[in-house]
Amino acid sequence: MSAIKNVMKNNFRNMELNEFLSSTLKEAGYGGAEVQKTPIGTKITLFVIRPGLVIGRKGSGIRDLTTRLEQQFNLENAQVSVTEVTKPELNPNIMANRIAQLIERGTAFRRASLWTINTIMGAGALGVEITISGKLRGERAHFEKHSVGVIPKSGKIADEVVRSSINSILTKMGLVGIKLKISIREEIPRDFDLITESPSKSEPEVENQNENKSPSEDQKAPSDSEVKTESKDIINSEVKEIPVNKSDT
Repeated sequence: MSAIKNVMKNNFRNMELNEFLSSTLKEAGYGGAEVQKTPIGTKITLFVIRPGLVIGRKGSGIRDLTTRLEQQFNLENAQVSVTEVTKPELNPNIMANRIAQLIERGTAFRRASLWTINTIMGAGALGVEITISGKLRGERAHFEKHSVGVIPKSGKIADEVVRSSINSILTKMGLVGIKLKISIREEIPRDFDLITESPSKSEPEVENQNENKSPSEDQKAPSDSEVKTESKDIINSEVKEIPVNKSDT
């Protein structure tokens, strides 16, 4: 098998695995999975809101899930671990599933999308974009897009900051697609660090500056009184040297 076919096979298997886990762990708040191949076997990390529902009593739930994954997807020595999602509002998979559940219960799609946007922005996101497409109000299919904040569309920053998820739901009118994009504020790379306070000078630096001063700076200018006294002495000395002839008077 060529390398291209092998990559396509692995991607197709991961897609099927994601669909299986999202339908099986819907009540636990499934937020995605990470699959890694190791020399020992396949390591699968599950991100959920309620890990207790996945683990089960005395680990029975996670053992059953591991057995089903090995049998259905031909995984060798699968090792499943569960991680709790600390901020579910910033996880696009969880929020897209919530929108689908709200629409299933009969909530209007606009109300569900606006509620989701307010929840995500309240959690500290940089921007949100929700696109809902399908037969929403009539026989003719169309789409509506709701966005708030900043969503980078291209470039390296879009790959680092934006997280997206796609979900679908079957309603009476037909299939409805949900696409959600969230830009994470904490993922923005910092170009530089701004230093507001200047570093204080150390004592050796101050002493060196005092030593490097020129002698002209240390000499003080004479005061006005000293200048006046010197001028008086000069005048008196000149007066004394003038000869006086009495006969002329």
